[in-house]
Amino acid sequence: MDRSDDHAPREVPPEDATVVARVLAGEAQQFAILVARHQEPLYRYAVSMVLDHDVAADMVQDAFIRAYTNLRMCRDPARFKAWLFQTLRNRCLDHLKSAHRRNVTLEDAGPIADSAEGPHARVERVRLRERLAHALAQLPEGQREAFLMHYVEGVPYDIMAELLNASVSALKMRAMRAREAMAEALRDGGVTPALQTRLFVKGGGT
Repeated sequence: MDRSDDHAPREVPPEDATVVARVLAGEAQQFAILVARHQEPLYRYAVSMVLDHDVAADMVQDAFIRAYTNLRMCRDPARFKAWLFQTLRNRCLDHLKSAHRRNVTLEDAGPIADSAEGPHARVERVRLRERLAHALAQLPEGQREAFLMHYVEGVPYDIMAELLNASVSALKMRAMRAREAMAEALRDGGVTPALQTRLFVKGGGT
């Protein structure tokens, strides 16, 4: 069997700035690279903020449309992700502030963290999702956002400070208070401290 391709150099995906430049140069189809690269984390952020799959999907789609339409306004293409995130974040915050937004259906909210349980624990996993969604819904918007970004998505505090235009110390305080509130709510719901540690481990706790 010919294995001559085994040692061929793998093609390195282009950086965001390169893709942005290509799109602005007329290669509109290149924008699909940015969509494929960023849509999953953006969707996780949106659905965790608004706790509604349909609304989150619409917001992410809208964010990409706005980004494509206003791409020339991205002053630093190397920071395209941060620029796109700000567009989505503003949409989420507007939705949360709206007095006319739909009631949240906690049972329909997606899983906030993967508890890595097998099929035999499906019922308990669903209950855990409901407890997580309910606990998240009780948090103030700023605390919820800090908690999700640091403990769920694993975003470092320095990057969060840049994205959210807040100090590292303020964000640490928000995340700490959110974690304490989440831990208390989950403990009342029967979630053990050991499982809470697994749920909150992604951000490293610092």
